[in-house]
Amino acid sequence: MSRRLLIFLAVSAAALLLVPAALALRVHVRVEGKTQTIFGAAEPTLAVKANALDALESASLAGEFYYHVTVGGFGPYVDQIGRYPAGGSSGWVFKVNGLSPPVGADAVVLKPGDRVLWYWATFGPSGGPPTLVLRRASRGCYRVLAQDDAGKTRAARGAMLRVDGRSVRARAGSACVGAHRGLVRATLKGAVRSNALA
Repeated sequence: MSRRLLIFLAVSAAALLLVPAALALRVHVRVEGKTQTIFGAAEPTLAVKANALDALESASLAGEFYYHVTVGGFGPYVDQIGRYPAGGSSGWVFKVNGLSPPVGADAVVLKPGDRVLWYWATFGPSGGPPTLVLRRASRGCYRVLAQDDAGKTRAARGAMLRVDGRSVRARAGSACVGAHRGLVRATLKGAVRSNALA
């Protein structure tokens, strides 16, 4: 083979290897387990192929945690993440940009910058638990919102902000924690833990 042909083949092979990376979306991913955060409390950005199920795959690779998918009559279903398999009225669900889609995770096409949250939920007569959203209000102060499956938010009254080994109660969904070094998280009984902020 000529030197020119070898160079052409090498460049072509390198280009083919870069194409999947170039086609990947950059989205924020977090996985909240039954008892603790499994991946991405601060919602890191990951490269994802196309959909919400791919987001879980990317998080699993980055965080080295196990998950399992089973295929049923409605398509792929995530029946386990980490140590907890789904069963009864509890299992694994997801939201994209705060909304719980009416379709499977493989059918939700993502856009760059989307936020994907996978979480453990126990469903009751009124549906699943709200998910907490933490927002910075000002330096050292935060707002905690409880978000339902339709993406509607309300102040998370009674939520606790946790930072540096201490807790601060959020009155009317807001609280100031003052100077701190660690990440701030919000918790509330019956709700999914919030994202973490500095």
